[in-house]
Amino acid sequence: MDDAWQKSTYSGNGQGNDCVEVAVIGDAVVLRESDAPRTVVRTTPPALGALIRTLKA
Repeated sequence: MDDAWQKSTYSGNGQGNDCVEVAVIGDAVVLRESDAPRTVVRTTPPALGALIRTLKA
């Protein structure tokens, strides 16, 4: 499953450039913090879309 995770290109690759990573597994979207990869939040695409729209507003 490690190959499925994507990290923003804005994060860079150096030390201390931790960020949220995202992966799509089946019909779910999973999120994790790159410095704590064992903690994973699972959601659906519509719910994640609603969260992003709310955060942007």
